Amino acid sequence: MEETTLPPTSGSEDAPDLAGELRLHELQSRIFRNTRMLRVWLPPGYGAPENQTRHYPVFYLNDGQNLFDPATAYIGVDWQADEAADRLIREGRIPPLIIVGIDNAQKERPREYLPYRSFHPPIMRPQGKRYPDFVLNEVMPFVHQRYRVARGPENTGLGGSSLGAIASLYAVMERPGVFGRLLLESPSLSISNRQLLKSGRAFRQWPARIFMAMGTREAGNEDRDREVVEDVRELEHVLRRAGLREDRLLVRIDEGASHSEKEWAKRFPEALTFLFGVSS
Repeated sequence: MEETTLPPTSGSEDAPDLAGELRLHELQSRIFRNTRMLRVWLPPGYGAPENQTRHYPVFYLNDGQNLFDPATAYIGVDWQADEAADRLIREGRIPPLIIVGIDNAQKERPREYLPYRSFHPPIMRPQGKRYPDFVLNEVMPFVHQRYRVARGPENTGLGGSSLGAIASLYAVMERPGVFGRLLLESPSLSISNRQLLKSGRAFRQWPARIFMAMGTREAGNEDRDREVVEDVRELEHVLRRAGLREDRLLVRIDEGASHSEKEWAKRFPEALTFLFGVSS
């Protein structure tokens, strides 16, 4: 793997009163045989002399293009993840933490995120079973070598939206005990004949905290809207049966919300507070 450190995006340079720093690195993957960007947001004070021995929790998020900069985000709408984290840190609601955006592979995104064959979307040669190895054996070592990262599941989160949530859910079940925080935004649980729901029924080593959300207007018609909400309620039932109570699992059914970056951005501060909150 080779590294190229790039200047922060224009969006982060122009944002007022943002003391955090966004760094961009190119990551060459041997597992997927391609190159993508890692977008590493460092919290306020990371570079201060008094913090040089401090280590920080880290939150890995899929679809990194969409997190920090509208210029790179899908249809020009980003999650404003840096602004949200900066504000919550300054308010004392979460500890300073590092956010790592893992760019998707663009046209290859569905193949990399899906672990099983799917007809909707039509993916006959999925590569998603390699994704946990990619995160654990390429992304995480890359970050650990360059940044002061606190270790252990209580300091390590993973998440994403849509198919990025599916990749996160699969990774958590395939590598139990690594991630103690999990964000599932609008997970596409119906893919592959609901295989992940089936696998989840027998799984027990869930992260300590999970935030999961779904809008009621995500699928385009009333029947499918109802089905995707029912899938999330089914996963919630599985998690409750596994022992996750209100202090470990927060589920939001967002009335009228669509399948969009705008909605994920709106819910991100609550998710970040629940997953990493100082008082939680």
